[in-house]
Amino acid sequence: MITIYHNSRCSKSRDGVCFLENTKEPFHVVNYLENSLTKSDLKELLKKMKITPIELVRKKETLWINTYKDKNLSDEDIIQAMVDNPKLIERPIVVKGDKAVIARPTEKIAEIL
Repeated sequence: MITIYHNSRCSKSRDGVCFLENTKEPFHVVNYLENSLTKSDLKELLKKMKITPIELVRKKETLWINTYKDKNLSDEDIIQAMVDNPKLIERPIVVKGDKAVIARPTEKIAEIL
């Protein structure tokens, strides 16, 4: 089963849902702003994407710039910042099995299908 971590207010996220609808494969949508991700969830996603926590952060987000940007944060601190403030998480994230991608551009979804 494919899972997409989605924010309905984000056009790239909506594009990801549309892309998946066109594949005709079943998928599950998780609105991560309403159903918060845990530290464990984020660590699992990072492992599947083979990226570091900072690579999952929306670094142009005002909250990141004003609150976290100039601090010397550990990976654990960055993960906690995303748990506390899910809007800092890049989107959409698409997962299939043991692989995941940040679907920017949307075509990256094809890499895991």
